[in-house]
Amino acid sequence: MRKKNWIEFSNLNNRDKSTNKDENVDQSEKIKVFSQKKGKGGKTITLITGLQFQDIFHKKELLKKLKIYCSTGGKLCDDGIQLQGMMVDKIIFFLRKEGYEL
Repeated sequence: MRKKNWIEFSNLNNRDKSTNKDENVDQSEKIKVFSQKKGKGGKTITLITGLQFQDIFHKKELLKKLKIYCSTGGKLCDDGIQLQGMMVDKIIFFLRKEGYEL
């Protein structure tokens, strides 16, 4: 049963068939996860920098997985990925589980 404004769809046609992390992420730069409070009106955000993706689709897919895992909001920015709240420990655990080297 569908809820109001909830649409389920399959995104398999848009995805690449490869799921290997080595092809999607350039591991030349070290991934950094840290929290920041400056300039956000007193709110704490968590930043993930150093992720170099070949295309924007894989970056959006990782953002979606992180938002679901941490149960919080987030967005893509020029520096990397921003998530709301103090989520450093959760993000480090998640990225290690997914196979990223920190």
